Amino acid sequence: MDFYFLLFSLFFPRIVMVVYVLMFPHIFPSNSVPQWADILLGVFLPRILILIYIYQNMGYDNIWFAAHLIVAVLAYFGGGRATNKRRQRRRAD
Repeated sequence: MDFYFLLFSLFFPRIVMVVYVLMFPHIFPSNSVPQWADILLGVFLPRILILIYIYQNMGYDNIWFAAHLIVAVLAYFGGGRATNKRRQRRRAD
């Protein structure tokens, strides 16, 4: 897998996948995910799709898999600024 794909997909997963599909299709990670799942996961859960790509191409015992897994957990379970602001407003009430 391309280093820049792995690096930039930590921060902008949807944008990176669209750019790589349109501009660099020969570098886009090979996978065995069905086309319909590629589209649905790419739209709704892009971090999960990238984790699948990393697992299929590099394995789970890889620093990139761990980094993407940690970022996915933080992103999906309240690691954002908006979530923290909501929590603070609820506590103040």
